[in-house]
Amino acid sequence: MRLLVIGQLTAELGAAARLAIARGIRLDQTDTVVAGLRLLRNDAGIDLVLCDIALDILTLLDGLGRERMRVPVVVTGVDPDPDAVEAAILAGARDYLPLPPDPELIAAMLQAVSRDASDLIARDPVMLAALRRAETVARADASVLICGESGTGKEVMARLIHKNSRRAQGPFVALNCAAIPEALLESELFGHERGAFSGAVARRVGKFEAAAGGTLLLDEISEMDLRLQAKLLRAVQEREIDRVGGNAPVRIDVRILATTNRDLAAEIAAGRFREDLYFRLNVVALRVPALRERPGDIAALATYFARRFAEVNGLPDRPIADAAMRRLMTHGWRGNVRELENTLHRAVLLAEGDVIDAAAIELAPGGGGGPMPARSDEAGFVARSMQTIEQDAILRTLQHTLGNRTHAAEILGISIRALRNKLREYSDQGIEVPPPPGGVSSVAA
Repeated sequence: MRLLVIGQLTAELGAAARLAIARGIRLDQTDTVVAGLRLLRNDAGIDLVLCDIALDILTLLDGLGRERMRVPVVVTGVDPDPDAVEAAILAGARDYLPLPPDPELIAAMLQAVSRDASDLIARDPVMLAALRRAETVARADASVLICGESGTGKEVMARLIHKNSRRAQGPFVALNCAAIPEALLESELFGHERGAFSGAVARRVGKFEAAAGGTLLLDEISEMDLRLQAKLLRAVQEREIDRVGGNAPVRIDVRILATTNRDLAAEIAAGRFREDLYFRLNVVALRVPALRERPGDIAALATYFARRFAEVNGLPDRPIADAAMRRLMTHGWRGNVRELENTLHRAVLLAEGDVIDAAAIELAPGGGGGPMPARSDEAGFVARSMQTIEQDAILRTLQHTLGNRTHAAEILGISIRALRNKLREYSDQGIEVPPPPGGVSSVAA
């Protein structure tokens, strides 16, 4: 993962940068917003921007919007003006990171953007077979279509393929086709020339060029518009792209991996996906099994997540009690590994005593693991409406994270935008919402 820090690496901001580096992050740095925008135009491999609130944040966010550059921005500073933070959030900043830096919040911020391949743990024969197939196809340069339900770890599998390929020393660039509006996706993929559209003040390279010599992952490829699928097909076939507004093709050298949680044969039959593109991408098919198909991995994954989240939150590493493990083993896991991960994160925070007991294992209704247990201090919890349960979970999590939205969203397993929308609803209803670090009003956050 790559982090661009905009601001001088002195004092507290420098300490935040060192914490990020200690977690294996590759760091880029510029002193000014102008220089930061210039770097972002020429390098589409940046995953996250951390910008000093003392700089011209609004110019940065405006420039990213006008030039169709999709990269999350987190603002940071020591005791900043709450109005400045509010303005940045409203203009599109993802979150605010208070300084001096807290290692836990740095970890949450980075984790919200990137999943580490170390999360790929396998003991079950079904998953071991999938890994063997992945390692075999990794050595070739063919395109791979990775299929599986949401939350199974398709991107983690893609990173494993890259790591074991001949391109391992090159970049790994991922693009979520479902997360980017259609109007912006073309520029994200192929880049654009100066003057290609209003706001295109300079040439910008896209993900294809950023992945030169390495691997490009097209996540949730089935969500791509048919018109753009045709342009992608040409890129795959001819190994060249056309920047938006360009008049000369650009040669590319990338390996393409694609993921989908949909049945592409059905999508083709419905006219929503090109059959010729399907065959170009599906040179090798790799299916990531659902968690319920690999029960032998549940205990190992749960133990790993419990240990990891204890470390992240500065809590002791506690074993999972037998009764708690039985709940985990009998649950249906419709959300797969992602649901298990979030369940263990909550459990680490809620558990009392020397072990993680069954009362700390809060499971989604209907997953096969029985009803969510009512804690002694939460009489009638289960009987309340789902909206009330959701509100209670969100506000309690936010209190634990001292108001940090990024960390809370990660624990809850929802996007930061979805969390902010919920908090606005609560504020509109007169419900008190914990303010974010720095004291910005709950409505703005």
